[in-house]
Amino acid sequence: MKEKELKNKTISGFIYKFAERAGAQGINFLISIILARILLPEEYGIVALVTVFITICDVFVTYGFGNSLIVDKDSDQTDFSTCFFFGIFLSLVIYGLIFVSAPALAKFYNNELLTPVIRVMGIRILLASVNSVQHAYVSKHMMFRKFFYATLIGTIISGVVAAIMAKNGFGVWALVEQYLGNVFLDTICLWIIVGWRPSLAFSFPRLKKIYAYGWKILVTGLIDTGYTQLRSLVIGKKYSSADLAYYNKGMMFPIFTNQMIEPTVNSVLFPALSHSNDSRAQMKEITRKVVRIATYLLAPVMVGLAVVAEPMIRVILTDKWLPSVVFLRVGCIAYFVRPLMYIGDCVIKASGRSDLLLRLDALSKIIGITLLIVSIPYGVIWIALSLSLTAVISTLIIMSASKSLIDYSMWEQFLDTLPNFSMAIAMGGLVWLISLLHWSPLGSLVAEIFAGVVLYVGMSYLFKVDSFFFLLREVRHYLNIIMKKHAKDD
Repeated sequence: MKEKELKNKTISGFIYKFAERAGAQGINFLISIILARILLPEEYGIVALVTVFITICDVFVTYGFGNSLIVDKDSDQTDFSTCFFFGIFLSLVIYGLIFVSAPALAKFYNNELLTPVIRVMGIRILLASVNSVQHAYVSKHMMFRKFFYATLIGTIISGVVAAIMAKNGFGVWALVEQYLGNVFLDTICLWIIVGWRPSLAFSFPRLKKIYAYGWKILVTGLIDTGYTQLRSLVIGKKYSSADLAYYNKGMMFPIFTNQMIEPTVNSVLFPALSHSNDSRAQMKEITRKVVRIATYLLAPVMVGLAVVAEPMIRVILTDKWLPSVVFLRVGCIAYFVRPLMYIGDCVIKASGRSDLLLRLDALSKIIGITLLIVSIPYGVIWIALSLSLTAVISTLIIMSASKSLIDYSMWEQFLDTLPNFSMAIAMGGLVWLISLLHWSPLGSLVAEIFAGVVLYVGMSYLFKVDSFFFLLREVRHYLNIIMKKHAKDD
């Protein structure tokens, strides 16, 4: 793929993928608010606990093998079909284990309702085996417009149904429907929109080749996911389901924002770097631009969320969720530096060094688990703080690898992100002064958000920040394309 064509596809893909994530996460966020105002924290705690187990099992069919198809420039229909059928077989085995072990898990957590919930939510594993190959096909061919339509359709329909169920007293099953219905509809929509179909072809030599690369990414995904979900497992067992709900609901806000950026970067940057992995200079140029844009978008949001946490929880979720405020603020610390970590992951994977990624990730998680064990006796807040400290350490470890792979030193990364981080922190300090005024929760929230946006955009314009003007140009460009297209259709 030529450099100019790759650049255009990368930028176009980034915008479409970001629009897809922003739309999907925005709708999910609104539905979560509606459900949180209707349902009890204890009901959220049950689904949150089950989600932990399903998410870990999900890794076996969604990690590694899809990445192998993307990074291998020669992967063809036989490779995709082989991955498809092997994924279905693997998902059936995993679901069978989930179904059989559900009563034992329910007994361990002293909650009989967990048995049927686990068995129903476990169906997601079967759907994910199909969905992961579809996602790999779309990402490899950079057809991100397909994601946009499929994701929004599934998110809207499943969210509306969940809200209706919650309003009519279905309780925890409303949350189950939202979780399961979303991926089901997403899979069906991609099956129709993308048009890819598996052929009756299966090759053990091809599977061996895919496995040779993919197993390292799979193990890395298991370590990362298992470690991330370990906190929820500990809180759910040692403390109450309500504590777990407060923890998850507080983390929901920074995670919501991050999930608009991280999947966008991973889905677009990884194939872009894979296409140019024979040129370190080109990989570095692409990575630097994405680092600047991602931190420019995410840093002010994390700082802003931490400042407006209390009035936001009061207004959006009501006072019954106030214990979530402290977890929201701690979560913002963890996700403040996260773009540098997942961008570094993409660089390592696209360089074909899945072995290096495995080693670095294992080191980070050993440190993190140690911090978690130390924090357990001191309460849920210390468990949350251990997550933030681990995020900082993991980011530094991953950043160090970019120097040897694409000659992108930690000092250069620091200089590339310093303007964005500095502006975000300055904005947060000024907004915090406004929060000292004794306004109503709604008045304070509106004033602080408005002031934060004006200050950040104003500083971006005043200091002539490259990312700001780049995004402005690209948005104008694509708006013009859309307007011309509609004018032509009319």
